[in-house]
This record gives sequence, structure tokens and C-alpha cells, in this order.
Amino acid sequence: MLTLHAADLLLTAAPGAAAVPGGAVAVDGDRIAALGPYEDVAAAHPGARVRRWPGVLTPGLRQWHAVWLLGNAYFPDPREYDELGDRPLTGERRAALEMTETRRAGSVRRGLQQMLRHGTTAVAATGTFKDPVVATAVARSGLRVVSARLAPGILTGRPDLDPFREGRDLPGSVGEPLAAGGRADLAVFDVRDEAELLEAGAGTCVATVLAGRLVHRRR
Repeated sequence: MLTLHAADLLLTAAPGAAAVPGGAVAVDGDRIAALGPYEDVAAAHPGARVRRWPGVLTPGLRQWHAVWLLGNAYFPDPREYDELGDRPLTGERRAALEMTETRRAGSVRRGLQQMLRHGTTAVAATGTFKDPVVATAVARSGLRVVSARLAPGILTGRPDLDPFREGRDLPGSVGEPLAAGGRADLAVFDVRDEAELLEAGAGTCVATVLAGRLVHRRR
């Protein structure tokens, strides 16, 4: 079924493109059929299912640090929150854990789920993921793998689940701009505009659409 994703503001991240108040993206299967003002898109696709979201609709984001995060951080199981907390463990805290293959595989899956909850639809790697546990989990997740060679300079700072920490701005943080015919990778953030999005970060994500599938919904 063709679906219209509508929000208060649409940001396509295309070079020179203006923000579209009351914008919408029509998704047919895993592709974008159309995008623009809601009235125009809805009129061209009568009978489409409509999903209305609060805030800003953007392309899905790109996580430059996926290799490091999935290989060096432990993402606790919710049943471990009382003991370990709900944040990724790194360094000495991760090293202190008894890491079985089953436990590690679960951490990788949960790490990918956390990325989806931050609007991520693409992960970067040099070539392919060399770790078989990570490679298998990424393939099953449906996340798009992009080249890490396109990274903006040397990756600096502490790796973060929020792609904006490295991407700096929206064009530098998305997988690719939204365009008719492109893959339907979208993210929605509960903010008023791009400036608030960059300040508040990807933790404000309320929905992630991966190749046309709604894979994360906070509301």
C-alpha cells in the first residue's frame, strides 16, 4: 500500500532545497514516489494511507562510527539495566564483563536497534564489516552500508549514537537526500526546525522508516 508520511516541516537535505512547511513524502514499496507540500502529494495519490508525525521529516541519518560502536561497546539487555544501566558500556566497564558469543551477538543487535531509534538508516564501513557477527546482524537489519572513505576528514571525539555529533549539520549527517525514485529511508524528529534538531540531536527521533518499512516508532 502506498503511504504518505506527513510532518510539520519537510527537509530533503538536497543542495539548495528549501524547507517545505506541511510537507509529505509518498512511499511506494521501498521507493519514494513523490515529495512536496502535503496537499499536492495527497491530491496526486488519493486513497493512500497517511501517517502524520509531529515535528520535522528528514532523510534517514548515516552513522560513521558503526564499526567502533558495534565492536567496542556493550549495549546492555533491558534485564541488565538495574545492574549495568541503560547506556552503552565501553573501556574498562566493558572489559570487566564476561563476554560470551551469545552475549556479544545480543549486544550487536541491540546496538543496531539503538541506531534505528536515533534515525539511522545507513552505517559506514571500509569495504564490508569484517566481523562476521556484526556483518550478519547488519545484513539482517536492512540498514544500508555506505563507504567510510567519504567521512568528513578524520573521525574525532568519542563515538556517539547521535550521527549529528560527527556530521555537524543535516547534509553532513544524512545517508542521502530525499528525491523521487530514491530509497525510502526517512526519519522524523520531534523538533520545530533544523536549528532545534541540530541542538537537541537525534535522540528526539520519533520514527524511522527503512526502505519503506516503519522500523521505529516512539509514538
